[in-house]
Amino acid sequence: MSEILLSLDNLNKSFGALRATQDVSLDLRAGEIHALIGPNGAGKSTLIGQIAGNLRPDTGSIQLVGQELTSMSVAQRARLGLGRSFQVSSLAEPLSVMRNVMVAVQALQGHSFRFWKPVNHDRSLLEPAYEALERMQLTHRAWTPVSELSHGERRQVEVACALALKPRALLLDEPMAGLGPEGSAHLTELLETLKLEVPILLIEHDMEAVFRLADRISVLVAGAVIAHGDSATIRQDPRVREAYLGD
Repeated sequence: MSEILLSLDNLNKSFGALRATQDVSLDLRAGEIHALIGPNGAGKSTLIGQIAGNLRPDTGSIQLVGQELTSMSVAQRARLGLGRSFQVSSLAEPLSVMRNVMVAVQALQGHSFRFWKPVNHDRSLLEPAYEALERMQLTHRAWTPVSELSHGERRQVEVACALALKPRALLLDEPMAGLGPEGSAHLTELLETLKLEVPILLIEHDMEAVFRLADRISVLVAGAVIAHGDSATIRQDPRVREAYLGD
């Protein structure tokens, strides 16, 4: 059995009378993509906030490579190897693709970005940034302003920024959002190869991409996981079909 990199154990989070997550347990293993799916309002955003560190669970535990993360900040989790891309773009549009990724590298190194220095020749920033862009097939766009990129290319840059932090586990929040069929197909191909280097917890509404990519799928409904399994198991589960997939 593959090594467990990220594990969630009985996470609970309530907002007043609303139980946003209810005893959620799942894990992410080396070499896999584990998809988290569910209808709008299922609690996915709340769960992701707890994993990333934006929200503190009321009870439960989050561990990365056996290390307890539950009380750590977002920055501390990133430094320990939890990478994340966001559902809404957080890129600096006036800057080039390379500069955006270099900012992520700088954050990992733990000091402020040196705009006043000749960063174009700073190998400690350039080399890891270039490596991340190469993995996302974006080196030809390295010095292009983000504002000139297509939507699909921006999503690739966001993943490259997460990769520049050299994560042990990667959290991707709806990377296919807003992409057309061609863009989704291209990003799907990239993620298929990327999972061999870093396991991915994938939150996604594009079910064609989910069923192609996911080694395992967890289905969240009303804050609780109602099903775990591979694509075939999830497709055939009557509870999942009723709550999310439809007939």
